[in-house]
Amino acid sequence: MSRIGKAPVAVANGVQVTISPTNEVVVKGAKATLKVAMRPEVSAKVEDNQIVLTRKDDSQQARALHGLYRALVQNAMTGVTAGFTKSLDLVGVGYRAAVSGKKLELSLGFSHPIHFPIPEGIEVKVEKQTQITVTGPSRELVGQVAAKIRGFRPPEPYLGKGVKYSDEKIRRKEGKSAGK
Repeated sequence: MSRIGKAPVAVANGVQVTISPTNEVVVKGAKATLKVAMRPEVSAKVEDNQIVLTRKDDSQQARALHGLYRALVQNAMTGVTAGFTKSLDLVGVGYRAAVSGKKLELSLGFSHPIHFPIPEGIEVKVEKQTQITVTGPSRELVGQVAAKIRGFRPPEPYLGKGVKYSDEKIRRKEGKSAGK
């Protein structure tokens, strides 16, 4: 048995869980509604306020998917109750960010500003001009948006300039050394 897959997912208060005949778990909470479409190797059922996932057989594919879908259902449950957050820092002279409407405007040392459209269901806040917070119910989408923003100017190892995650440690390299 998969250690992660056999653990049940607790249904939080105020969250509705429905399992469709097409093997899709729909988690509806106060913040959003998330769907987890599962393959036929794994099935889910709701038992006394918990979601229990079981697999059809003991094949390697089914064992791998068992833990995966349990984690995806748990992420959906956490997303509709608490949500997910990623923080980014802009490091560099003149690097700044601002939100205007449904667009994030980034000034990252290029000859032009970058206008990034904020996807539906994601909230982007700029506390200072150099700190960006991405929040939303979908862990996948929050991580994808944060990675896309970081990808505009990844941190470089010599001066540490660029867009980095707040908890990211940049391995610094030594610059040119004087000749002998």
